[in-house]
Formats: sequence, structure tokens, C-alpha cells
Amino acid sequence: MSTGWIVLGVIVVFVFLAFSAYNRLVALGQRVGQAFADVDVQLKQRHDLIPNLVETVKGYASHERGTLDDVIKARNSAMSAQGPAQVSAAENQLSGALGRLIALSEAYPDLKANANFQQLASELSDLENKIAASRRFFNNAVQEYNTGIQQMPAALFAGMFGFTKKDFFDLGTSRTEVEAAPQVKF
Repeated sequence: MSTGWIVLGVIVVFVFLAFSAYNRLVALGQRVGQAFADVDVQLKQRHDLIPNLVETVKGYASHERGTLDDVIKARNSAMSAQGPAQVSAAENQLSGALGRLIALSEAYPDLKANANFQQLASELSDLENKIAASRRFFNNAVQEYNTGIQQMPAALFAGMFGFTKKDFFDLGTSRTEVEAAPQVKF
């Protein structure tokens, strides 16, 4: 009779661990989803700002058609991207195209002095800072989630419950560009 109670006790403990691990992983997964939604909100604000910026630049630098087209193509690609990996790659392309667009202001002093351009560039800079903060929050949530599915006792149940590793919102190939110090020429 006492062996039956021991077996039942072990089963109860095992079930309790499974439920606890499952609930913790669900909470961590929800945090990752919420963090990605926060990044997405910031990216949509940037996407909405880009047409105004392009129109402002177009008035001063109409013969820079290639740069303007690159920005529009990159924006459209970024808007249609799905999931962290695809969004990250598309946003990296968009960031590069926007960098080239902003660099045009150096070649066009009238554009650089335009109040509308200055306001849009300032808003874009502010959004870039918010996007960076949202990315950090998302990557932290992913790190906690990925750690959670690898720690015991959750590691015993994670695969069985369908919890798989999630990707970070990485800078990808543009990491060297981001880490390099900007060059200022006068």
C-alpha cells in the first residue's frame, strides 16, 4: 500500500512540475509576442513618416531618383515582412536606404535648411531611438524565453508542449556598419 502512495506522490509532483513549466513558458511566450508588437508599432510609425520625408527630399533632389526609389522599395518590403527574422532583414535594408536619403541633405544645403525636412529628420531620429529601445526589450524577452525552455524542469516538457527557440531581432549584416564610428566631413 505504501508503494502505491509513493508512486502517486511522484506522479503528482511530475504533473505539478509539468503544469508549472507550461504556465511559465506560456507567460514568457506572451511577453515575446507583446515585445514584438511594441517593435512593430514603432516600425509602423517610421513607415508612415517615410513618404513625407521622400516628398520633401523629392522637391529639392528630384534627380536623385534612384535613392528615392530605393527608400520606397525598402519601405514596401519592410511593411510586407512577417516574423522577427524577415522583419529584421527588411528593416535593415530600409535603415540603409534611409541613411542614404538623409545623407543627401549634405549635398543640398537648401534641403538641409528646410524646416519641414529638419522636423521630419528629427522625428525619424526620435523613432530610431524608440525602435532601438523596443528591439532591446524584444531581444531581452526572447533571451528569457529561450533560457526558460532550456532550463530544468521546463526543458523536459518544452518540446512536448510545442515550445521552440525564438529568433532575436538581429542587426544582421549591417552590424559592422552600425558598430563603425560615423565619418563626418566638412
